[in-house]
Amino acid sequence: MTRNSGKSSAIGGLICIIGCASAAAQGASPPPAVTVAPVVTRQVAQTGDFIGRVTAINKVDIVARVAGFIEERNFTEGQQVKKGDLLFRIEQDTYKAAVDQQRANLARAKATEVNTALQLERGKELVRNSNIPQATVDQRAADDAAAKADVMQAQALLEQAEINLRYTEIHSPIDGRIGIATFTEGNLVQPSSGTLATIVSQDPIYVIFQVSERDVIAYKARVAKSPDKTPNVTIHIKLPNGTDYEHPGLSNFLDVQVDANTDTVAVRATVPNPDGLLIPSGIVGVTTERGAPQSALVVPQSAVQLDQAGHYVLLVDPTKKVELRRVTTGVERGRNIVITDGLKEGELVIVEGIQKVRPGQVVTATTAPGN
Repeated sequence: MTRNSGKSSAIGGLICIIGCASAAAQGASPPPAVTVAPVVTRQVAQTGDFIGRVTAINKVDIVARVAGFIEERNFTEGQQVKKGDLLFRIEQDTYKAAVDQQRANLARAKATEVNTALQLERGKELVRNSNIPQATVDQRAADDAAAKADVMQAQALLEQAEINLRYTEIHSPIDGRIGIATFTEGNLVQPSSGTLATIVSQDPIYVIFQVSERDVIAYKARVAKSPDKTPNVTIHIKLPNGTDYEHPGLSNFLDVQVDANTDTVAVRATVPNPDGLLIPSGIVGVTTERGAPQSALVVPQSAVQLDQAGHYVLLVDPTKKVELRRVTTGVERGRNIVITDGLKEGELVIVEGIQKVRPGQVVTATTAPGN
């Protein structure tokens, strides 16, 4: 009885050990999963950051050149217009009548000129035979000259009347986007009425930013040392919402004098604007490239964190443990950021799942797509 009881106790203890181990195994949570990306080397140019203002290359204030009531407005405010598109039509009846009147005046002047020319020729024949005095011929010559002048004057008045008639149709002088119409159909307008609407060109567009004299001197030194001596500088735009603008620009003008109020020099760049994201008079961030690209370590921006001590990244070491590493950051390039100190090429930094891990913890790492 005692022997069997001891045997039963041993079997029960073994079952308990196995069961408890199984329960512990089932209760243990798996290592947290994170996504990592390797530290890579890329060619990156040194940059400078500035604040720029977007400016339209062409801006036209549409004004009336003749007086009259607006009969038509042939655009929708905010739409794209092409050069030559009809924008406004001013009533034309008065100007058409003026053209007809000047055509009649021109015809009368030409008829008078024909008559004075004939009288002059007859006078020349008569004076040869002494039938009329020379003074009469001289007067007829003067009348003929005056008639010719009247024809020229009538022709000029007709041309002016035709110009005024053409001015009743106001066409767009440029391609661009048209703004608010300050006068609607039925309103009386004249040259003193001011702007009827404003058109600004959209693509390409200018970005103007201010740089220091030191930047200008360094820029000129780089140009002098460059093989092609090109004065153009590539710029990159950061939109007001913090995103990077996909189209780089190219500088095309450096101001000829320093602004006495700011001690800076204006730089202008031309930037493609096919989607109209850059709006004239808007403020954008400007990053300029300084010199030829050089090798630098880069990581995704999502890997870099910031606390009171500065920037850091969490990386996964060869033993699958999380390590906190302090880093020194450089310029941003798209979705990447340059690391000037603290990392080595090939190390794996965590880009997703940072919030659910801590240093020293074992994790399951998956490499991000494209890396």
